[in-house]
Amino acid sequence: MDYQRIFAQAIDRLHAEGRYRVFIDILRNKGTFPNARCFAGHNGPKPITVWCSNDYLAMGQHPKVVEAMEEALHDVGAGSGGTRNIGGNTHYHIELEAELADLHGKEAALLFTSGYISNEATLSTLGKLLPGCIIFSDELNHASMIAGIRSSGCEKRVFRHNDLAHLEELLAESPADAPKLIAFESVYSMDGDVAPIAEICGLADRYQAITYLDEVHAVGMYGARGGGISERDDVARRVTIIEGTLGKAFGVMGGYIAADRNIVDVVRSYAPGFIFTTSLSPVLVAGALASVKHLKQSAAEREAQQANAARLKRIFAEADLPVLPSTTHIVPLMVGDPVKAKRISDILLAEYGVYVQPINYPTVPRGTERLRFTPGPAHSEEMMRELAKALVEIWDRLEMRLAA
Repeated sequence: MDYQRIFAQAIDRLHAEGRYRVFIDILRNKGTFPNARCFAGHNGPKPITVWCSNDYLAMGQHPKVVEAMEEALHDVGAGSGGTRNIGGNTHYHIELEAELADLHGKEAALLFTSGYISNEATLSTLGKLLPGCIIFSDELNHASMIAGIRSSGCEKRVFRHNDLAHLEELLAESPADAPKLIAFESVYSMDGDVAPIAEICGLADRYQAITYLDEVHAVGMYGARGGGISERDDVARRVTIIEGTLGKAFGVMGGYIAADRNIVDVVRSYAPGFIFTTSLSPVLVAGALASVKHLKQSAAEREAQQANAARLKRIFAEADLPVLPSTTHIVPLMVGDPVKAKRISDILLAEYGVYVQPINYPTVPRGTERLRFTPGPAHSEEMMRELAKALVEIWDRLEMRLAA
């Protein structure tokens, strides 16, 4: 068996389809984000502007977060000492879980090492514990949710994206006495659209289902205290389980769920992805704790970010660039071709000092490849106009059609 040939062919297929991913060699500049340094393809660091970070509010650079992490490092050291069963609960973990439960109006919360793990571990565990459970999944759910549902071994029924009529049709067809779980997201990060949470909860009530809401692209970003779309729309109390991340708007690392005490205790006690994983470093937890506390009190960061997202959409539209409609902080620019998406990204970085990563299959369906911009509070209007000017020049160079 020629193993190396098989592996090489797998990589060659990605190159041929224009889907081979290149990770940028970068360092962010603390305190001046979105400014950063790129080390790829030239002699020494080159200054660049980052346009695609999921650190939406630049909280990873916030003085309170950095200071809290430094204090924790010098107080307790670097690592957690193992799983929480072995190393114990550091007090930072207990504090952060209490803050997150309060953020979402739930009885308890549970920390994981990432948002991916929190989705995979929770959905797989719940599905295995509910005999005969049927999981209803939005067709655009994140890969981590799909992995958790698959691992649960449950019957899965996929409903068309945000299609309430189709969801109800599937619910009505299912046995009335079967346990049911509806899994969906609040903000879908590739298109920037929002789920009808209240209406989905209404269907869950009618068909005796529980709900699982992924708020990873919304926590910190929406609601009076950053509790997400469910807080903004005053429906958090109706959602059974809310899942979120600490690695996007909160700017650090980790994932979590918030729910009633029984559900949290069941996941804590049964989920292999929690039980057998070294817990988050107290240093990271301390930083996340400072970030969550700050964003509960401060709306300035999310207001500035929302204003800049609206401004960039307007500037793109005025330049006839093919910006997709979005009511959220996500600004997708449609390309529709993986090779061209990568080419545009390469030109922006090499010639304009602009970093935005191309989004290709399997993250988005084939033929919908795009560039995904996430302007933050510190992106200036001058940066936006320079970006739009560069994109128009590249569109013309590659003989691509503008929106007009």
